[in-house]
Amino acid sequence: MTQTEKSIAQLIGDEQVAQYAEEGYFVLEKAIGPEDLELLRSAAQFSIDRLDAAMDAAGVDRIGINAKGKRYFSNMIYQQRPELRSFIFGPIMEQICRRVLGENAFLFWEQYVIKAGDPDTTFAWHQDSGYVHENHTPYLTCWIALDDVTEENGSVYLLPYSRSGIKSYIKHVPVETGDRVCYFGSDPGMPVIAPAGTIVCFSSTVIHRSGANLTDKLRQVYLLQYSPEVITNAEGTGPHGSFEPFLVDGKVAADQS
Repeated sequence: MTQTEKSIAQLIGDEQVAQYAEEGYFVLEKAIGPEDLELLRSAAQFSIDRLDAAMDAAGVDRIGINAKGKRYFSNMIYQQRPELRSFIFGPIMEQICRRVLGENAFLFWEQYVIKAGDPDTTFAWHQDSGYVHENHTPYLTCWIALDDVTEENGSVYLLPYSRSGIKSYIKHVPVETGDRVCYFGSDPGMPVIAPAGTIVCFSSTVIHRSGANLTDKLRQVYLLQYSPEVITNAEGTGPHGSFEPFLVDGKVAADQS
């Protein structure tokens, strides 16, 4: 094990693993070094440009939950920017997956979540599982801050299990923005105020939202999701999302280049 792997393994202690089981989340502050942070930032503008081009081609300002010049959820960027694989399947994510998921882990989803400075950049209360379907094993979301995240620029707000009272998939209601909403209560949630390089790890069944970016700068987040098994589509006829193996029986199976 390299020094980097040792430091990450030490960062994810039994306390974090227990908190994940009991509350659905834990936070690894400044877990990513400058080189990896720069790598992840390097494809952020590409992710915006790709969606802008798609909206321009369609003659629209919105595609799904994306709104031009406001909020972007640009997925599977690593398929066009393979240099990202060195992080996606690298030692930091390996240690997180081992501690949370165990001996088997598959990359399920990858995307940039970027908010421009605009009051119309909130994202409604949801579970990540609410964007899949009811019949799947909960998976791991790693919400990686590429900028310092504050309440002013659109922090994520979590409802830990002890506050929501919910640990399983719940039905979501679609709204006109494309969001799917699962919580209509008064709890504002726990804001995650975090410096760049922080990884917020939470279960796909944790209810969360994010606020608007009210600053004049972008708020950039990189999102990686891993599952302990291949998640199939609702019909059971094929995979939903990615199905690239990362860990198989405890061994790294992914190509990192």
